Amino acid sequence: MQLLYEDNHLYVVNKPVPLATMGALPGIPTALELAKADIKRRFDKPGNVYLGVVSRLDSLVSGVLVFARTSKAAARLSEQFRLHTVDKRYHAIVEGTPQTQTGTLQHWLKRNDTEMRTIVTTAGAPGAQAARLDFQVLNQQGGLSLLEIRLHSGRKHQIRVQLAHVGLPIPGDRKYGSRRPFALGIALHSASLTLQHPVTAQSLHFTAPLPDSWPRWAREHPHS
Repeated sequence: MQLLYEDNHLYVVNKPVPLATMGALPGIPTALELAKADIKRRFDKPGNVYLGVVSRLDSLVSGVLVFARTSKAAARLSEQFRLHTVDKRYHAIVEGTPQTQTGTLQHWLKRNDTEMRTIVTTAGAPGAQAARLDFQVLNQQGGLSLLEIRLHSGRKHQIRVQLAHVGLPIPGDRKYGSRRPFALGIALHSASLTLQHPVTAQSLHFTAPLPDSWPRWAREHPHS
């Protein structure tokens, strides 16, 4: 993992695919375990290292991932994510072309735990949660489009299911209907994150470059 930022309260990395954030099967390393081991080694810390998980990325998704180094920081950061005051931007390649260069997708989503996937449902359905994202087309090539996505809610698999629902599946994402292979994981990347420092209240902006496994036409686009 590439370390993007660190102080006494925060530890921010660029998470690669196929690393899970946490909770993988025994013997399979996670981003959380690797981060703790890194802190323990570099600072020669005895005993257990505390690191709070305040947001997660699927194992198939790369990019900016934030951990908290104190429980106070974890509580304050979790609150920012809960209130959606964190500005989260993703880059995604999708199959097809959106009807407009910019747009908003709004759906009601619910988890289907038996199938371990998220589905689009109706407003009054049990367990339904509102989901909203904005998108902008950054580049297009060979029937594929590169989008920048701004999340306004943080539902599990939200970007994947919302894009697939409007006929724009993400390459590599077989779970949500993609038939097109992708080099590593799926074509979804947590490109940037802007949040308020949990102690100093300073605005912090983190960016993670697209992985080398992404096609050149997507990587060389001047990202915002």
